[in-house]
Amino acid sequence: MVKEIFLEHKGRYGARRIQFILKRKHQLQISRRRIGRLLHKQGLYPRGTRRKYRKSISSIIHPNLVNQEFEAKKSNQIWFGDITYIPTQEGMLYCSVYIDCYTRKLVGYSIKTHMRDSLVIESLEAAIQKENPKAGLIIHTDCGSQYTGYRFYEAINENRCVHSHSRKGNPYDNALMESFYRSFKREVFPEKRYQTRAQALLETLDYFESYYNEKRIHSSLNYQTPNDFARFTNSA
Repeated sequence: MVKEIFLEHKGRYGARRIQFILKRKHQLQISRRRIGRLLHKQGLYPRGTRRKYRKSISSIIHPNLVNQEFEAKKSNQIWFGDITYIPTQEGMLYCSVYIDCYTRKLVGYSIKTHMRDSLVIESLEAAIQKENPKAGLIIHTDCGSQYTGYRFYEAINENRCVHSHSRKGNPYDNALMESFYRSFKREVFPEKRYQTRAQALLETLDYFESYYNEKRIHSSLNYQTPNDFARFTNSA
């Protein structure tokens, strides 16, 4: 009940308000100290708490539902997500991307100068708005802090998705994303790092928006582009 109340109010309620709701709605008289222990045990920390929120991150870990089987029967069944960095002489850019398992289509991305969880949440929401997947879509990521915090957990639930995590320290569990970023860096990055962030952003946007889905053929798609493969399979 404590967890349900906490999630219903999106982390805004602490022990005092949860105590009041338990008493009013469920006729349960529980001390705030006990409620606090239950919240801490489940890695739930109210917004604005003095305890650093990142301490709860490692508690939201989900089973690996993919198990290195990188196959799907149709679009928007499984998406893979990951973050990479783009070095420039002005500093780093960070890029979050989601790839559809079936079509290898780049369904959403975000590029920022930071690696906060908003980076991966914004790219996920952009992908969902664009693709409008049905409930039950599996989102597979590694166990980076951006993907294990409460805000990403909340975004997954609000969009009726199912989260799957790679095993810690096992890059092969997210090999599809490793392959994508390897190709991206080989085909886009210059031999020396970009001079400016603006230059890096321009090159990356051109690759993501104009080239990857529309022009780049994939051997795994019988040498079709992601968009061509998606159009062919949707019309079949």
